Amino acid sequence: MKYNRHAKILEIIEKNVIETQEELAEKLREEGMEVTQATISRDIKELRLIKVMSEDGRYRYAAFEPNASSISGRLLTVFTESFVSCDYANNLVVVKTLPGMAQAAAAAIDSLKWSEIVGTIAGDDTILIICRAEKIAEEIVKKFNRMIG
Repeated sequence: MKYNRHAKILEIIEKNVIETQEELAEKLREEGMEVTQATISRDIKELRLIKVMSEDGRYRYAAFEPNASSISGRLLTVFTESFVSCDYANNLVVVKTLPGMAQAAAAAIDSLKWSEIVGTIAGDDTILIICRAEKIAEEIVKKFNRMIG
């Protein structure tokens, strides 16, 4: 629910000039998401939204993305929060995620740019990772389990 709301917030601020938390809450309600001001405030903090000046001189919410490592860090947070389990067979790794989170988690894996990974394919709650060799698949499963703790 939180991840869907966060995704919707990012979509809303990208497409609309949103100046206040109240405006953001109203747009979310129009999308069928009932939220409180406290929830909006927490979401703004978690998403690291900032206010920037728009072309017409008004201040609006925008996503703060200073560099690639910030994006990678957020994607890794998405990965660790959505991870359920993983296993491998031959050179293939299968990662199970929370429903609806596989594509975001696969983007996190892709952002790591590990040369041992040939590619990823994501469904709704499952990611297929193609590795260069079986030993690499085994190591990747170990790395993911260490990342999750």
